[in-house]
Formats: sequence, structure tokens, C-alpha cells
Amino acid sequence: MFNPLSILLVTVLSGVMAIAVLGSLWRAAIPGVGYWVSANAVAIVALLAFALQGHASQWLTFVASNVLMAASLLLVVEGCLRFLGRRARLWPAYLGLVAVLLGISYWTFAAPNFNARVALVSAFHASLYVVLGVAMLRGRPANRPRYSYYFLAGAALLLFAAHTARGLMYGFGWLTQTGLLQVSPSNIIFLALGILASPCLSIGVVMLAHDRLAQRLERLANIDELTGALSRRAFLAAGGALLDASLRSRSPLAMAIIDIDSFKAVNDRHGHAAGDQVLSHFATFVARNLRAGDVFGRLGGEEFGVLCPLTTTAEAAGLLERLRTRLAAAAPDELPRGLRYTFSVGVDQLRRDESLAQLMARADGALYAAKASGRDRVMTA
Repeated sequence: MFNPLSILLVTVLSGVMAIAVLGSLWRAAIPGVGYWVSANAVAIVALLAFALQGHASQWLTFVASNVLMAASLLLVVEGCLRFLGRRARLWPAYLGLVAVLLGISYWTFAAPNFNARVALVSAFHASLYVVLGVAMLRGRPANRPRYSYYFLAGAALLLFAAHTARGLMYGFGWLTQTGLLQVSPSNIIFLALGILASPCLSIGVVMLAHDRLAQRLERLANIDELTGALSRRAFLAAGGALLDASLRSRSPLAMAIIDIDSFKAVNDRHGHAAGDQVLSHFATFVARNLRAGDVFGRLGGEEFGVLCPLTTTAEAAGLLERLRTRLAAAAPDELPRGLRYTFSVGVDQLRRDESLAQLMARADGALYAAKASGRDRVMTA
């Protein structure tokens, strides 16, 4: 049969397993993982100190154990905030941790009161859980799956409710107790809820870490590392979706194929590092000047593509002509190493009941015509 001591020891084992799992993610340099590993290590020390009640000093088993357990939860929350990209520390929580230290010391030595200690610690934990739950709900990136964020938020809010109930019951004297390891139905229930906290939080943060790894893999697959534009595969996937939407709604869809003029000469005269700088500069320039909803990708080498939904051939040609003019008017200090370069464009519009490959072939043909006509120009098919 479970008793408080066995529950504490099972929680210690879950903390050890959490450290092993999170430790495997350490080298991935995911924000927050260091905090989460530290939180579990601190929690293990706190739980072992709790388990020594009656066999060691009250400074260790009452004061240090409670403060360390509160600090471990604070580390979890800090790690989650770092994961979400927030750098500011929770200074009010650190002041609360000092208050826990002072309160536990007072109600342990000056005016011994178990119920007051429980109420104080529960209030601190409840406040951190509500911060964690709200942060997960508000901080979830719009383009990421919801499950891991909602799981951790749900666990945090349930634990907030449990600690709130515990604090109220002991604070108002509805439950009375003399020690943490006292065997009573209420104590077993609250400690059993406590045993769920560590694995639930650990599972939640591990899911967050794996979602971040998945996001990195998706970026590697979908984003060209040098230019930041969509990769060819991602560009064609976006094109397929836009084509289907265009055919359903009978709205226009234009495509532009862009090629940097005489790019081989840049590499030959100035080196491949300069060529890479030109590619990066060009991609940044185009992306900054496109409209919301336009899709930009690198098709390979110095060739790029632009998809313009709800846009006719003439409108797309006008957009690319404005881009060409702006690049031509750029000051030398705005260009990589002051290198002047131009680009040529072929543009066409989707026709009824045709494939994306057919549209691309016509735009590519217009590009070759622009090259043959002297480069540095926009031509329609």
C-alpha cells in the first residue's frame, strides 16, 4: 500500500528518468533544456531531504527541502519562458522564493505551524503554475502543432487548481496535520497528485523540445539555408496549393521565373564567397519588396521563382519591373562589395486546366527570351 515515503521515492525515480531523457537533448542547444535538467536535479535533492524527516535537522528536512522544491518549479517555468523566446527573469517569483524561505523558517522554529507552511508553499506553487499555463497558451507559435503546448498548459492549470485547494484547506484549518510524512487519506491524495506533477511537467517539456527539433528539420527541408527563400520542394508544394485554389475560385495566378544575369562571371571574377553574398542580398531584396501573399523560392543556382496569387500577367510583370528598377537605382554601398548586378524575368499566368509544370515551362521560356534580348528586363510569355 502506498504511503508518503514510497510516493516521494517514486517521484525521485521519475526525476532521474526525466534527467536521462532531457540530457539526451542537451547537445541540440534547445532553449530551456538546461533549466529543465537543473529543475529535476534540484527536485531530487529536495525530495530526498523531505524523506529524511525525523532523521535529520529541520533546517534540511523542512526549510531547505521546501525552498529547493519551490526553486525547482521556478526553474521549470524559467526554462519554458526561455523556450518561448522570453529573456526577462521572473523577479517577483524570486522575491516569492525569499518569502517562502522566511515563512518556512518562521513557522518551523519561531512559531511552529504545519498548516501555515503548507498554505504558503501551495500559494507559491499555484502562482507559478498559473504563470506557466498562461504562458503556454499565449506563447504557442501560430504555425506549430498545438498538442504539446496545450498538454503542458492543461497540466499546469490542473496543478494550479490542486495547490489552490490544498492551500485553502490547510490555510483555513479545514485539514490539520503535524508532518509531511503523516499517513492520512488527505495527505496521501495530495502527495499522489504531487507525484503526477514531475512526470507531467517532464513529458510536457520533452514534447516541447521534440517539437522544436521537428521545426528545425522542417526548416532544413523547406528553407534554403543561404538565401532564406523557400526551397524548390517547398516552393512547388506552395505552388500546387495555390494552383488548386486558383482553379477552384477561377482567380488569376501568375508566376515569375527570375535569373541573376551573368552570375558565373561574378563567381569567376570575385570568388564564390562574393557570389553567395550576391545571392543572399538578392533574396533579401526581393522578399522585402514582394507583397503579402506572394510566394518566393529558390529553384536552384541563381534561379528563383515568385508566385503571385490573384494577379494577372500584366500586374506581375509590373511588380517585377518595379523591383528591377529599384535594384538598378541602389547605391553601391547597399550592394555586397559594391557589386552591380541585374536580373532577368519571365512571367506568365495560369491557364485553365493546366499543370504547374506547364505554367513554369512558359515562364521559363519567357525568361530565356529576356536573356536572348539582352538581359536586365522583364518579359511575358
